[in-house]
Amino acid sequence: MTLRSILIHPDPRLKKVCDPVPDLSDELRTLADDMLQTMYDAPGIGLAAPQVGITRRLIVLDCVRDGEGEPRPLVMFNPEVIAESEESSVYEEGCLSIPEQYAEVERPAEVTVRWMDRDGAARQEDFNGLWATCVQHEIDHLNGVLFIDYLRPLKRQMITRKMQKLKRELARG
Repeated sequence: MTLRSILIHPDPRLKKVCDPVPDLSDELRTLADDMLQTMYDAPGIGLAAPQVGITRRLIVLDCVRDGEGEPRPLVMFNPEVIAESEESSVYEEGCLSIPEQYAEVERPAEVTVRWMDRDGAARQEDFNGLWATCVQHEIDHLNGVLFIDYLRPLKRQMITRKMQKLKRELARG
């Protein structure tokens, strides 16, 4: 497994709508494994393929925090929300592509998601709580949407300027 570089906002690849995965290959399974390793190393609870520069509909997530139980890594190819609750919830979200920036985002409290797993099997599951927020956040990435897109323009611009400054600092080394 290989650690992948995580793109930092603003990057045009983070705003692209990703292509569906027509069928699985060993290359895509390796990408999924690399993404899980990268997510755990970051550390984070979710990662989408566009965050590592790949415009395919693939996300990985694991919302089990250290010490709270057995890890539950999920690999989702072509995930889609097929049902959502009318009830909403608010979580303070962050993003590995927008480091150290957090904001409250309101989303449906519960969602039903359908996807293809790493073996090509069709899966469907209901998610709530942090899992529901995380899976929606990652699916948004596949549609070129970042959590800051839910914020007011002034707050979004402020975070974007901070990320531009961070990128300049990282480029200087």
